[in-house]
Amino acid sequence: MKAAKAKPAAKAESPQPSPPAPAAKAKTRVFVADDHPFLRVGLSHLINKEADMTVCGEAETVAGVRSGVEREMPDLLLTDLCLGDSDGLDLIKGLKAQFPNLPILVLSQQDETLFAERTLRAGARGYIMKERATQDVLEGIRTTLGGDLYVSRKVGALAMRKLVEGGVDAAATGGSEVSGLSDRELQVFRLLGAGKKTMEIADALKLSHKTIETYRENIKAKLDLPNATTLIHRATEWLQGQAKPGK
Repeated sequence: MKAAKAKPAAKAESPQPSPPAPAAKAKTRVFVADDHPFLRVGLSHLINKEADMTVCGEAETVAGVRSGVEREMPDLLLTDLCLGDSDGLDLIKGLKAQFPNLPILVLSQQDETLFAERTLRAGARGYIMKERATQDVLEGIRTTLGGDLYVSRKVGALAMRKLVEGGVDAAATGGSEVSGLSDRELQVFRLLGAGKKTMEIADALKLSHKTIETYRENIKAKLDLPNATTLIHRATEWLQGQAKPGK
């Protein structure tokens, strides 16, 4: 009787490699610019508490913003409209020319009915009043990163009215003829209100003394002001009004 042949031992199955762990989603990197350290700290704390966001850098001057953005290449810039004596509109225009895909969200105490549209035209993607920073900043960041504009309902309603009616009167924008000034004239007007002399304004805006004098004359004509003293008084009064809570 023939002996039964032994069956060959079954080959041990090699262990299958474990699927790779999903890569952690990169956090949104936000660069924060404001000339008030306390506010920068507050904004950074608010943003860093979010699981999907982190502050990658801070600055308090226009030069600091430019170098910081170039160095860090953030996903979004959150900036005040005025950094010291420098005007944010020029900063926004310059950054959009250099970094056209950078979303910029403006946080300011300046009247939104006067400045929101100007900042959007300059290249920003949203405008938030500082008094609503805690409520609106995170939503504003996510909205602008999603490709949409972010403004208050009030500004949105004014824009719709302007589209339908072909313009908005002074009463709708706070009753001020200042809304009729050009961006550059408004820059000069603000600096006059801050107590700056003509040469100081020329240096700040990198323009000639003669050009600033021309802007001063244009502002006086548009606001129907009789002389330089009245112009300075009006500019100072207006700037003080911009700083009041609720503006």
